Amino acid sequence: MEVAIQLDSVPRKLELFGPADSNLRLLRRALGVRLTARQADLIIIGEEKNVNIAVQVIDKMQKRLIKHGSLTADDVTFFLNQSDLSSTIGTGEAIAVYSRKMVSPTTKGQLKYIETMLNNDLTFCIGPAGTGKTYLAVAIAVSMLKKNQIRRIVLARPAVEAGEKLGFLPGDIQAKVNPYLRPLFDALEDMMDFKQMKKFIELDIIEIIPLAFMRGRTLNEAVIICDEAQNTLPLQMLMVLTRLGRGSKMIITGDITQTDLGVGQKSGMVEAIEMLRQIKGIGVVELTQGDIVRHHLVQDIVQAYKKPKT
Repeated sequence: MEVAIQLDSVPRKLELFGPADSNLRLLRRALGVRLTARQADLIIIGEEKNVNIAVQVIDKMQKRLIKHGSLTADDVTFFLNQSDLSSTIGTGEAIAVYSRKMVSPTTKGQLKYIETMLNNDLTFCIGPAGTGKTYLAVAIAVSMLKKNQIRRIVLARPAVEAGEKLGFLPGDIQAKVNPYLRPLFDALEDMMDFKQMKKFIELDIIEIIPLAFMRGRTLNEAVIICDEAQNTLPLQMLMVLTRLGRGSKMIITGDITQTDLGVGQKSGMVEAIEMLRQIKGIGVVELTQGDIVRHHLVQDIVQAYKKPKT
């Protein structure tokens, strides 16, 4: 099989290929394909399955280079490992969103997380930074909105400070809470274009709010995501859980090892999981360091912080 890929950034072809074509040699060794550059095209020849994997990996390499301005051999190896996992677990859990991309699990833990969200009306997900807790929850919500399975998405976070008080930030209340909600905007922007996201927000089809704004509401036919829920107090968590309305799905995410609550205050998320995990229709997923999909150094950083202090 032979496929020609048009390179997105011809001037940066040398960075894509790596020093002395090292990235291409890595692909050749891993997949057994032939790679030949012809002006603005890259020709891939080999067995159909391996050529298809090479196409996917090169697409990720190009996006990485354009978005972050750099590409390392570790990045290429990571993309190859992702492709190996995808071929093992299949594509049945790929999530269609508004952008052209498909969101797929890249670890077995993430696959379990997606299955749990789809099969339960209430899902708790705990895990360290970089495991895709928020991103995959938003993907499920956007996919259900696209399929008309729900009418709206509500994304909420507790505005709890990590060492800096809200009052120290400039601007009105919206300007003060926006930094806390930024990760939710980032996830949405990856799944639909900015104009569409802005339109949905203006029409209240997508609502991104501080947790306190949910009080007194019943949310029907919606996906409700409570992010950074380790920073909720027990009564706040009860308030959130009782917002679940008819035809709705709720996803509660957080890293219970990183709470910003005061000394002696118990996390509402921890208490809720302890009390509710045995109830039918409620799923609990625990992602681990092995599910981290950010830069390879993030795993090392998380592991280093887990070591006992001397």
